[in-house]
Amino acid sequence: MTTSPASVLGVPQPAWAGEDVAMLYDMATKFLEAEIAPRYEEFEKAEIFDRESWKKAGENGLLCASIPEEYGGSGGTYAHESAIIEAISHVGVDGFGIALHNSIVAPYILHYGSEEQKKKWLPRMATGELIGAIAMTEPGAGSDLQGVKTRAEKDGNHYRINGSKTFITNGQLANLIVVVTKTDPARGAKGTSLIVVETDEVDGFRRGRNLDKVGLKSNDTSELFFDDVRVPTSNLLGTEEGQGFVQLMQQLPQERLQIGGTAIAAIEKALAITIDYVKERRAFGKAVIDFQNTQFKLAELKTEATVGRVFYNDCVARHVAGGLDPSTASMAKYWLSDLQGKVMDECVQLHGGYGFMNEYPIARMWRDARVQRIYGGTNEIMKLLIARGL
Repeated sequence: MTTSPASVLGVPQPAWAGEDVAMLYDMATKFLEAEIAPRYEEFEKAEIFDRESWKKAGENGLLCASIPEEYGGSGGTYAHESAIIEAISHVGVDGFGIALHNSIVAPYILHYGSEEQKKKWLPRMATGELIGAIAMTEPGAGSDLQGVKTRAEKDGNHYRINGSKTFITNGQLANLIVVVTKTDPARGAKGTSLIVVETDEVDGFRRGRNLDKVGLKSNDTSELFFDDVRVPTSNLLGTEEGQGFVQLMQQLPQERLQIGGTAIAAIEKALAITIDYVKERRAFGKAVIDFQNTQFKLAELKTEATVGRVFYNDCVARHVAGGLDPSTASMAKYWLSDLQGKVMDECVQLHGGYGFMNEYPIARMWRDARVQRIYGGTNEIMKLLIARGL
């Protein structure tokens, strides 16, 4: 009998994972297993998904689940986004970039956009016509968002944007990009603004290469270049310039919680496939599960994973209720992604030589896990943020 990633830990379902959330998880799982998993190797080799997959995800209600129905979404909460995030990792198609589109990019427009902006962009994001990205990182500014150099200067009723970004998730496919810019460099963080660029409508926008990554190969991650890109001043998010840094700080906790959700779901998947493997694999005349070392290792991993799942569930409950503070979100991101790395490494070891073979899912999961400790703010930055509250 195959071990289910969703049940491998045996943690009771939290209150936020009610019937509608459970139904969405099941629906997402079936869609991903039927439409994405059979083609996932193709996307891994191409190092990019196709737009058709995004449109199918939209048709099946997997885009903008937490966006109100009046703007084309499903009217859910982050609990519904978590169901989709977990289904992606449980099915093993982690490179599908819809989670960033759903729970990172769309909320910026929902929370800070004007009524006109929300009606213009969100329904098209819900169908997959528009694919979202957020352009923060620059060649000289990673976790330090105050170091952003991309400049947006007013030119009549337009902004002229100049600068470059790198490591941008969905970068090759995205045609709606929230760009972190400096509208007043002299004011430091208070001179930061978020401006939306619809790439199909502007000149001067260029995509660089699809970056050759160690893991998450199927997700397009790119360099972006803005050379006198003109967009209407009405594309500014917020009522005035200079609100960008505060907007980022308000939304980053959800991004970090999402990374934690990806981590715990991947941990569950890794444990499930490893338990199945050690029960089947034989060495020295008995199943690998019968060795005490195997039992102790898996007991340790399951214990830590259970602690991680309970913590993540509590963080989601607090977030849905509006009470997840940045420090706790940073804890979730750092601790769960660190645990993910540990679990993947131990699970590869328990697979022996086969764990290093690409034909075994654990090999890809091991590679894919590494970036979790880097993006969304490095884990070192997470510790700094936690320490500020001591």
